[in-house]
Order: sequence, then structure tokens, then C-alpha cells
Amino acid sequence: MSWTALGSALERTLGLIVLTYIGALALGIVLAVFRISPVPPLRAAATAYVTIFRNVPLLVLLVLFTFGLPNVGLLIPLFYNAALAMALYWAAFICEVVRSGVRTVPRGQIEAARALGLTFGQSLTRVVLPQALRSMVQPLANIFIGSALSTALAAAAGVTELTFWYQQQANLGGQPLTAFAVVTAIYVAITLTAGLVAGRVERKVAILR
Repeated sequence: MSWTALGSALERTLGLIVLTYIGALALGIVLAVFRISPVPPLRAAATAYVTIFRNVPLLVLLVLFTFGLPNVGLLIPLFYNAALAMALYWAAFICEVVRSGVRTVPRGQIEAARALGLTFGQSLTRVVLPQALRSMVQPLANIFIGSALSTALAAAAGVTELTFWYQQQANLGGQPLTAFAVVTAIYVAITLTAGLVAGRVERKVAILR
């Protein structure tokens, strides 16, 4: 069993997780702002995006990006191609989490911000989002865990991450059960760590209420 290859696969997996989540978080927040925007075309565009991407299987999206983008002249390395597809997919879910979090903020807070002369953007960044964050910690952590586990699908797109490494070990007959146990333990460690961090953040935010 190749431990050097395992280290490289783990590095790619972690990189894929970070790129996917950061991209999804940034785009998801923008989409959520569009969905609660007073501008009808922005609301319609964000609603259409969320509806489409939440109803397309991630594996289908990965295959579409892997084989479809080269046909239109966009040659992106498989690693970044997979990160892009997964970020676009999970952004739709983050958008709904942020939008739901915004709804937990009492309407009186928003009206008070407007009465003070704050613009829509100022009200959102200074009043609404800081309060909404309290209810978004655990849902965002759940999406992080889901996106981390979904990186295993990148193996189908040819990305040499952990699942791809396991498949190679199984095909070569190099202790497939051991390789499976190692990969499973790594994924469990990632998800448990994320859950523990989210729990601490949630408790800290609750104290600040």
C-alpha cells in the first residue's frame, strides 16, 4: 500500500474541501442577498438558480462539467473543475440557510435600521447578518460536513483524492480492506472535527446573545 500516494490524495481532498466550501459560502451569501433584495430581477434570478441546482444530482453536475466544459473550449484542470462544480452546487443550499437565518431576525430590528437612515446593504451587514449568524452556525456546519463527504464523488471525475486512491489500491489488490479502513477513518475524523468546532462556535455565539 502506497503511503506516499495516500498523503497526496489526502492533500487534494483537503484542498478540495476548502475550495468547495469557501466558494460555496461566498456565492451562497451573494445569492441569499439577491433572494431578499427589493429588486425583482435579482430575486427571480437567485430563485431560479437555487431551484435548478438543488434539483440536479451532484454526480450529474460533476460529469457535465468534466465532459461538457471542454466541448465549449473551457479547459480546466480536473481538480479545479470538480471544486467549481461542487461550489456551485452547495451554494444553493447555503443560500437557503442564510435566507432562513435572516428571517429569524425580528422585523423591528430591520425597521429600526431603516429609521436610522441605513441603506439596504448597511442594514444587512451591520444589523441583520450578525444576528442571523447565531441561528446559522449548525446548519452551515452540516453543509460543510455534507460537502466534505461529497468530495468522494470527485473520483468519478478523475480527481486523485482519497476515494480514487482507495479504488487504485483495490484494483491493484494492495490490501483493499486496510485502505478502506484508512479512508473511512480520515473522513470520520474530518466530520467529527467539523462537528466539534461548530459546537464550540455555537456555544460561544449563544453566550453573546
